[in-house]
Amino acid sequence: MQTYEMDIAGLKRELPICRVSDDVYIGAFIIFGDVELTVHCAAEMLKIAPDYDYIIAPEAKSIPLLYEMTRQSGDNKYFLARKSPKLYMTEVFQVEVQSISTEGVQHLYLDALDAEEIRDKRMLIIDDVISTGQSLNAMEKLVEKAGGIVAGRMFVLAEGSAADRDDVLYLAKLPLFNSDGTVKT
Repeated sequence: MQTYEMDIAGLKRELPICRVSDDVYIGAFIIFGDVELTVHCAAEMLKIAPDYDYIIAPEAKSIPLLYEMTRQSGDNKYFLARKSPKLYMTEVFQVEVQSISTEGVQHLYLDALDAEEIRDKRMLIIDDVISTGQSLNAMEKLVEKAGGIVAGRMFVLAEGSAADRDDVLYLAKLPLFNSDGTVKT
């Protein structure tokens, strides 16, 4: 398997290169199970984070990062946009999202009780990787639907042209790849 060595704010990791389509391959960034990486990225992201009241992330790959950023900042509350409604959720808010790394249309859900706490609060949206921006757009819609204010958008990695956006903060750029493992130009 082809890999790409990444330097993420001073911490190196080998990312497997995976096929998205015949002409687009991505470096698979997986934070699950890597405690050192999670703790490191949370600390580095907090150093550059804008002022916020709460952090919110989409389920699932960003859960460890969401928890660790909240823990390191001394906060006691974070919010999670769920991929499916749960029995305990009431008056669910829903938005649709089409992500590059997941096949088909997905939905993100937020409970009405969470929405009450989010209303009029500055929300920091975080995720592991931004690529097309579709997941970010869905998260922004969810926060706004709940009455919150988007205070910032932060990612561990910005993939491809997402690194050119001036409305997001990230720790490192992740290129797209050709089928032979070379970086796309």
